[in-house]
Amino acid sequence: MAHEDTESGVKSIQRMFRIVEMLMEMDGARLTDLANELDLPRSTTHRYLATLLECGCVVKEGNEYQLGLKFLDIGGYTRIRKDVYKLVEPKVAKLAERTEERTQFLVEEHGDIIYIHRATGPQGVGAGSRLGRRMPVNATSAGKVILAHMPDDEVSDLLDDHEFPKQTEHTITDRDEFLDELDRVRERGHGFNDQEYINGLRSVGVPVLHPDGRAIGAITVSGPTHRLEGDLYREQLPRTLKGVANEIELEIAYS
Repeated sequence: MAHEDTESGVKSIQRMFRIVEMLMEMDGARLTDLANELDLPRSTTHRYLATLLECGCVVKEGNEYQLGLKFLDIGGYTRIRKDVYKLVEPKVAKLAERTEERTQFLVEEHGDIIYIHRATGPQGVGAGSRLGRRMPVNATSAGKVILAHMPDDEVSDLLDDHEFPKQTEHTITDRDEFLDELDRVRERGHGFNDQEYINGLRSVGVPVLHPDGRAIGAITVSGPTHRLEGDLYREQLPRTLKGVANEIELEIAYS
């Protein structure tokens, strides 16, 4: 009986989080629409929503349910819960001014790459990169440089548990090809995303390393292919990024 109660409790928590995710994906929803999307009875869906309303995680606007601002507080906390996250933010902002492009700091969690900080220079273009957004490791320069500094067994486990989604015709979806790409990233110390996530967009990334050699995260610069090309893309931006990463690593080591 206790085991069954535990399983029931776990399923309830999973459903609760799925409702939260669906409200975000649907940009708010009516009860009936949400129940249909989740393939749950209206009464069950309403019970979960009532609980979320009670704890302040959801608000009701007319007949539509929306995520509440409590998640803003939670998200704000997660962005500053590590000292290095706070330390990186001004560096990302200055890098955006210097390159005039879009810059970001990203980390790996549960096999995804997540935006922690972002800044946009005068020429920077938006690409749907809201803070907290998750992206696949195989289609991002950040994913490549972070995995390149993971132990081989951790990389293998991560790749075992995750698919290689094809975002564009340039995305690496073959496991062996991706592992070869990680070897190249280790050798040169930086990674590229050449239209592998969005057509017409390139990025270059470098790792921010802990004194023990593991990657805390990655700093990247991204921009349209007509600006990020040639020596600027292949040589100048990687050098600039490595300089910024080195400053952060020194501050981490001696703070």
